Amino acid sequence: MRKVVVLGSSGSIGTQALDVIRRNSDRFTLVGLATGSNAAVLAEQAAEFGVEHTALGADEAAQLVRDVDADVVLNGITGSVGLGPTIAALEAGRTLALANKESLIVGGTLVTSLAREGQIVPVDSEHSAIAQALRSGRTSEVRRLVVTASGGPFRGLSRDELERVTPAQALKHPNFSMGRVITTNSATLVNKGLEVIEAHLLFDVPFGRIEVVVHPQQLIHSMVEFHDGSTIAQAGPPRMLVPIALGLSWPDRLEDVDAPIDWTAAQSWEFAPLDDDAFPAVSLARQVGEAARTFPAVYNAANEQAVDAFHEGRIPFTGIVDAIARVVDAHEAPAELTLETLAEAELWARRTADELLAR
Repeated sequence: MRKVVVLGSSGSIGTQALDVIRRNSDRFTLVGLATGSNAAVLAEQAAEFGVEHTALGADEAAQLVRDVDADVVLNGITGSVGLGPTIAALEAGRTLALANKESLIVGGTLVTSLAREGQIVPVDSEHSAIAQALRSGRTSEVRRLVVTASGGPFRGLSRDELERVTPAQALKHPNFSMGRVITTNSATLVNKGLEVIEAHLLFDVPFGRIEVVVHPQQLIHSMVEFHDGSTIAQAGPPRMLVPIALGLSWPDRLEDVDAPIDWTAAQSWEFAPLDDDAFPAVSLARQVGEAARTFPAVYNAANEQAVDAFHEGRIPFTGIVDAIARVVDAHEAPAELTLETLAEAELWARRTADELLAR
């Protein structure tokens, strides 16, 4: 029986995790819950599962992780505010089921240096797919990682056409229903850029051996190519239940988590190269990831400010990544990455982005 803490319990990842726990009560017991600010939902969830330990906000969530005896902490918080709980889980020796990619990306070596081998289990569908495929061979046999992308709602459009994209159009993701920032990030492919950095940090594969390919159906979640020419792909419906369940039960699989692909139905799967000219967010993320230190935090913070500006009608859709690039270009990273220099860099990035966007 694994004791589980769920952070971000009122969000999409959190509520689906609770559903997995609900349907597998013989495997898991819920011992802690935390959410950002939705106290009413938190109270309902705590009452249903008989949970005594709850928290509101990231700071309380980090303290909850330190105080509560647990085997697994699922971090489903959105944004870099999830860094504190991520560090708390690792320092406490818990298995970290990580859906909060931003905490790993901005935390970088602050996070990876704390994690023992296998302590972080990825919950992003792409990275869960890679982790599953890597079980087919040794690390020394990996040639490259292939991260799939839906291409968002605007695949195939030129940069000139993207100039005219509206906020309402940007929020119409073809496969998933998500919050404003994440949905917009999927449209600009900033999200895929963050996932490239995440893949590098999780699997210690150089950026030059991590490729992004557009796969609109999102039935193949990602692939691993081995040095003999074999490619292992993980396929399943474009839903999050299997990655979430694996995050809780790794390395074991639960039964009947989701419906499999119907192989008796005729279907076509498409693959295409990424258009870096129209969607430069991924190539910019590679540069940021290579530079490391506080650059990924600056990329992430500047993006959040630019997304707000786009939805407020102050900049065009293409202005989001343009703004990120200008802030990143102006950044002078400190020699060492610490919690203090990280906080300073994020604050600087937000201020700089706001000043640039105001002009």
